[in-house]
Amino acid sequence: MQIDKLRGKQLDQFFDAILSLKDREECYKFFDDIATMSEIHSIAQRLQVAKMLTEGHTYNIIEKETNASTATISRVRRCINFGSDGYKLVLDRIMDDDE
Repeated sequence: MQIDKLRGKQLDQFFDAILSLKDREECYKFFDDIATMSEIHSIAQRLQVAKMLTEGHTYNIIEKETNASTATISRVRRCINFGSDGYKLVLDRIMDDDE
């Protein structure tokens, strides 16, 4: 995993902070303070791209609906195909919640 390079007390504390959040409103408050609007938008956009890729949408459709660049779409595609299955883990859970 790429993130192993950052593994340590600081990142553990960050992840523990995220895991301590109890609901969506707490997430809004925390991320409003900790990240820029651009950072939050980029992360949310990547998740939407991943969702659309797993649903079989084309790059053109994804680009139009998310305003993501083809470079971003390609990077997300690589993570889905060769990454740590983080997108799959989360998407499986949120898709189950939608049903």
